Amino acid sequence: MSACEPLTANAAAGVAPALRAVDCLSNEATSAAFGRLFGGQGALLPALTVLLTLYIAFFAISLLTGRSRIGISALTPRMLTLGLVLTFSTSWVAYQGVVWTLATGAPDQIAGILMGAKGSATTMFADRIDMVFGAIAEVGQTAGSAEGAASSAASGSFTPVNLMWLAALLLMLGTVGVLLTARIALAVLLALGPVFVVLALFPGTRGLTAGWLRGLVLTAITPLFVVLGGGLMLELIVPVVAGLANGQGGVDGRAALALFLIAAVHVALMAMVMKVAGTIVAGWQVLGLGAPDRPSAGERGAAASGMVPMAEYSMAGPAQTTAAAPRRAIAITQTAMDTSQTAPAPSASRTTTIRNQIAAAPAHSSALPPLRDGGRARGIGSRFRTSASGPREMMR
Repeated sequence: MSACEPLTANAAAGVAPALRAVDCLSNEATSAAFGRLFGGQGALLPALTVLLTLYIAFFAISLLTGRSRIGISALTPRMLTLGLVLTFSTSWVAYQGVVWTLATGAPDQIAGILMGAKGSATTMFADRIDMVFGAIAEVGQTAGSAEGAASSAASGSFTPVNLMWLAALLLMLGTVGVLLTARIALAVLLALGPVFVVLALFPGTRGLTAGWLRGLVLTAITPLFVVLGGGLMLELIVPVVAGLANGQGGVDGRAALALFLIAAVHVALMAMVMKVAGTIVAGWQVLGLGAPDRPSAGERGAAASGMVPMAEYSMAGPAQTTAAAPRRAIAITQTAMDTSQTAPAPSASRTTTIRNQIAAAPAHSSALPPLRDGGRARGIGSRFRTSASGPREMMR
C-alpha cells in the first residue's frame, strides 16, 4: 500500500489537499525513478561505469599528448566534477537532501519570509483559495434555488450567477492550474535529474545539463511568483466575494462583474509571470555557457594601434577604405619618424620622401594600391624599398 493513497483519495476536497497529494506522489515517483536508474540494481549502472572509464581515459590521453598537465589548476575542476557526479547520481540521500530540497523547499521558504507566514506559504495560500471557493459555492447554491433558477432562465444565459461561476473557473485556472502544472513538471525533471547529472562529465554534453538546470529553476520559482501574486489578488477578491449575495437569494451583478474582472486580471498576471520567469532563467549563464567570444591577440593588437587588418582592408567598400586610409598614413609616418631617430643622417631624406608620397596619395581610394616589383604587396618591405630610392634622388 502506498503512503500517498489517503492523500490521493482526499485530493478532490480542495486546493490544499490536491497540492499535498501531488507533492507526495512526486516524491515517491522521483525516489522510484532514481532507484531504477542508478540504484543498487539500476539499469544504467553499466552505462555509468563506461562513461567514467571514458572520462578517465580522455584525461590520460590529454596528459600523454601534452594538452593537459598535472597540477592544482588542472586536477581540481576535474576531481570536483567527478565527485559531484558520483555523489548525486548514485546516492539518493544526497540527491534528495540537496536537489529535491532546494527545488521544492527553497522557493516556499522565500515566499513564507516575504509574506510573514510561520509555516508553508503555499499551504496557507491554498487554504485561502479553498475559503474563497467555498464562499462562491455557497452563494451559488443559494442563488440556484427554484425561484432563482426560474428568473435566470427568463433573463438569459449571461446572468450574474453564470458570470460568477465563470470568474471562479478563471480563478481556479490561474491558481490551482498553474501550481499543479509547475509541481508536476518539477517532479518529472527531478525524476530525470540523475541522467542529466551524469551528462555533466563531458564538455560536449554539458549543454544538456545546463538546459535541465534552467528548466528545473523555472519550474521551481514559478510557484513562488504564483503565491506572491495570488496573495495580492486575494486581498482584492475577499471583499468582492463577501458582497456577492444581494440579500434576496440572488447574486449582485456589480459584485459578479468585479469578480470576473479580477479573475481575468489574475489570469493575465499569471501569463506575465510565466514570461518573466522564462526571461530570468534564459539569462542565467550556467556552467559558463553563453559567454561572449574573446577577441584574438591579433585583433586586440590591431584595435590598440588603430590599424585595419589587410583582409578587412581588401574587403572594405569605398567609404570604409577612405576612413581607414588616414590611420594607415599616420601609422607609417610614425614608424618612419621612429626610424629617423636611430638611423644615420641620410634617414631624414627618407622620412621626407615617405611623407611626400603619402601626401601625394589620393584621398578617396576605393581599392588597394597597385602591386609593384613582381606582385609584392605593399607592407614593411615596401617601406624600405621606397625609401631606398631617396638617397639616390638626393645625390642627383
